[in-house]
Amino acid sequence: MRILVVNEDNVVANLLERSLADQRHVVDMANNGHTGWQYLESNQYELILLSLHLPKMNGISFCSEMRSQGYTIPILLITASDACQAGIQGLNAGADDYITKPLDLEELNARIRALSRRKKVIPHTVIQVNELVLDPSSCQVNYKTQPLKLTAKEYSILELFLRNPKRVYSRSQILDLIWTFENPPSEESVKTHIQGLRKKLRQVGAKNWIKNIYGMGYILNPPVTSVPEYSILSAVAN
Repeated sequence: MRILVVNEDNVVANLLERSLADQRHVVDMANNGHTGWQYLESNQYELILLSLHLPKMNGISFCSEMRSQGYTIPILLITASDACQAGIQGLNAGADDYITKPLDLEELNARIRALSRRKKVIPHTVIQVNELVLDPSSCQVNYKTQPLKLTAKEYSILELFLRNPKRVYSRSQILDLIWTFENPPSEESVKTHIQGLRKKLRQVGAKNWIKNIYGMGYILNPPVTSVPEYSILSAVAN
């Protein structure tokens, strides 16, 4: 998921950024409400992690303004340990949930997953195209049961292609979807990561799975021995 974190506390913000990146989320950071709003207007997010006590626009006002303008993105508030009433105010203003400090990262990740399911953005599904399988719940990729050792960016790029198997992505689109505002590389870096991903796919026998469409970008290109099999399966047993 692409997540916007709006938090004025540098210590908490850094903790959140590291934890979310470890879960393979793409994270944009803002340290005040005004900057957070600028990010919101210029990108598409699947979740907002929002502090209550923000400079320039507090969390309650941020929630209210989002909902009044028709944004339906889930909002998870971060409140002080003794701020139950403030959390309730946030819920009334349009937030979907809140969590108190000090943060329990396991609880935070569980709440993020719950909000994702609520919005029908389900990261914990197994995606399978032919014999290539990606499991977001464990961040593991296998081809014919052989594991692929991918970097975080290679994993995110592959997941993007597998979730959108018929879509062509330009390098600039991949940059916007996979990298953060704070540290965007050049488009040449996208090419380098895709080359690395292709090499690792070839090493396990998955050749030519990512096709270059001249002048347009890249698209998933599974071998067509028959009709390509594509499925998204629940990773949670009933």
